[in-house]
Amino acid sequence: MINYNGNIIKASEAPLTIENRAFKFGDGIFETIKIQNGKVVFLEDHYFRLMASMRMLRMKIPMEFTLEFLEKEIQKVVAHFSENILRARLTVYRKDGGLYTPKTNEIDYVIDVKPVSVVAKDKYVLDLYKDFYNYSGMLSTIKTTNRMLNTIASVYAQENDIDNCVLLNERKGVAEVTNGNIFIVKGNTIKTPALTEGCIKGIVRKKIIELLEKHDDYSIEETTISPFEIQKADEVFITNAILGVQPVTNYRKKEFKTEISKKIQKSLNFVSITG
Repeated sequence: MINYNGNIIKASEAPLTIENRAFKFGDGIFETIKIQNGKVVFLEDHYFRLMASMRMLRMKIPMEFTLEFLEKEIQKVVAHFSENILRARLTVYRKDGGLYTPKTNEIDYVIDVKPVSVVAKDKYVLDLYKDFYNYSGMLSTIKTTNRMLNTIASVYAQENDIDNCVLLNERKGVAEVTNGNIFIVKGNTIKTPALTEGCIKGIVRKKIIELLEKHDDYSIEETTISPFEIQKADEVFITNAILGVQPVTNYRKKEFKTEISKKIQKSLNFVSITG
């Protein structure tokens, strides 16, 4: 079952036409949201990111699109599941019509929900993807429905029997990984690419930065990172809204510790339950 503009219908009945702008032009955005024990995790952060993205893309935000409204719409679909952990995807796109210039800036939305297993891997192998770049403009910080680079990098990872790929920007600096943000640990300093490097404005990225800013033992830097710094790091971990924190154990010939990554995961789990 899915929620299409407030109506609960079968996924096969979704009225997505050949004129759908997310299909034809990638003219859409989405939020991937974790539901744990019936609770929408970090809902407020997802909501404000969605509103900011819609404004940036000049979509017309409906008057009813309040925080409470979106939670209610998500819960309409969640009610059809009994599993403890779910993955909800809220996709917003401009209504059908037009070529590059749309006929309207009004939107449709779809919410689909699936059960998901959330278990970090004990061994997690990372490598570089260098065929194409993730350009560092602010548009790259938005989760648009055009994820071609992420798709082909994921295919590359599958073909080479690795778990994930680091995406580079046009200056050959680290931007992100195929499905989330990346952090590197060196001593007491933890670094992550700045938003100006072209990474997604991740919700868990934001939460971890907030946690580390309050932690006396570590300093956090949003900065430029070169691929060479990954090999020199003590630890590397990646983040996204569903998994939280995934420690990286191997990058090329380098093997990493995972002690700090696992501590951060525990802190994040506490925030997601109590926040």
